[in-house]
Amino acid sequence: MLLENKVAVIHGGGGSIGAATARAFAREGARLFLAGRSLPRLEAAAEEARAAGAEVEVAVVDASDQAAVDHHADEVAETAGRIDIALNAVGFDHAQGLAIAETSLEDYLYPIMGYLQTNFATAKAAARHMVAQRSGVLLTISTPGARLSGRGLIGNAAQSAGLEGFSRALAGELGPDGVRVVCVRPHAISDALTTSYTHEMFGRIASASGLPMDDWLDGLAGTTALGRLPVLDEVAEYLAFAASDRAASMTGVIANLSAGALVD
Repeated sequence: MLLENKVAVIHGGGGSIGAATARAFAREGARLFLAGRSLPRLEAAAEEARAAGAEVEVAVVDASDQAAVDHHADEVAETAGRIDIALNAVGFDHAQGLAIAETSLEDYLYPIMGYLQTNFATAKAAARHMVAQRSGVLLTISTPGARLSGRGLIGNAAQSAGLEGFSRALAGELGPDGVRVVCVRPHAISDALTTSYTHEMFGRIASASGLPMDDWLDGLAGTTALGRLPVLDEVAEYLAFAASDRAASMTGVIANLSAGALVD
């Protein structure tokens, strides 16, 4: 198993990507600590991971609260003896699809501050333990907006580019201490819409475009080289590989899981 005896913390563990990754990590032998703000969603994700054979604990933690995140990381390290993997899969609804003239400063800054703050907090908390043990993997999640241009992307683009820059810089800082940093950049995930905030967000964009949601998504898929959007299991499987010792020389990378919407 790829992650046998590894201890993994997943913030946003009750969300679509977090829960899918928890299932993949569970199958690969990891011990899981799921954190997030919705206890029912965390418990549902935990049950699925337990069904795959994992030992799972859950905790309600606000990833924007540094003290709460630090306390949780300390508890995990005390309980399990170490932290080998930390994934930030936190996501939340925000404004997309609007021209700058229609976007308030508050709406523009909301995803930038939210995503960068939570990723800073979770990385800082886990890194303290990883540096001390001289090993570990930090996983972050970006979007194609980091490299796209066009109307309605300014907040998402700034947030995603900032997170990718943060991940690259952190890889250089922590590498000498044996800690890897891998950022994953999936496109819109087609089978996450029923459980993700993206259903509401993409619904607003589709409505503003005058299209039914399915037609809008088909158009988005048509912009990819593969003619389709990625699915949750593909993202989760890549994260499991990136967290494993098979990817031991991989750090500072932005993994392109956009199905060819972006071509490196």
